Amino acid sequence: MVTRLLAGLLVGAAVSAIALPASAAERPVRWNTGGAVWSTPQSAFDTFLSSGDITDRGLEGGLARSGWTSAEVKDGMNKSYSVSLIGVSRFLYSDAGVKFLKNATNSYFPYWSMNTYAVQALRSAIIADAKDGSISSAGILKNLPTDFRLADFCNTYTGAQNICAEGRCQAGTNQCTSLLSWYVFLPACIQANQLADPVAQVRETTPPPMQQPVRGLW
Repeated sequence: MVTRLLAGLLVGAAVSAIALPASAAERPVRWNTGGAVWSTPQSAFDTFLSSGDITDRGLEGGLARSGWTSAEVKDGMNKSYSVSLIGVSRFLYSDAGVKFLKNATNSYFPYWSMNTYAVQALRSAIIADAKDGSISSAGILKNLPTDFRLADFCNTYTGAQNICAEGRCQAGTNQCTSLLSWYVFLPACIQANQLADPVAQVRETTPPPMQQPVRGLW
């Protein structure tokens, strides 16, 4: 009963996150270095992810600093991973999931509110993309509720992302710190960490002892 109630609450939270009115990010990456900001529009990502053509200077620089070839980034961001909406929601609302989201928004967060709503914004994008039973980097990017910035300024933000790909990226290279590499690995990490519904335990009850018939004394 409790398991079903918790699952229902998570369904409600996930549906609410999807149903909330949101203006999708027009510029999902604003490259912020020092006082300079270059914004890459969603349309530039759409073009790159469909044809491989690079039409934006910021995206071109991001690809050059990704540690991968443009083709590898394109293929990685388009790759789809099967997930359970409830399993993803259970993880992202858990303590471990919140820690994961905070770690994931180390230098990449909403342009105006910065770290204040970074966890909520990234979580909503992932859940919105997971509603059809699959997620991808391209889908998460497109579902961001607001413009995000990659921050590298004030000796506070380094522009480096914490990539959940231990052993999959070449240590000491941009493969382990770049934004686009982070995007490539993000959906695989979500898939690996989604929480399956706990299996209901069937408890065997011992029947009460059968009352023995009263034997007469005769």
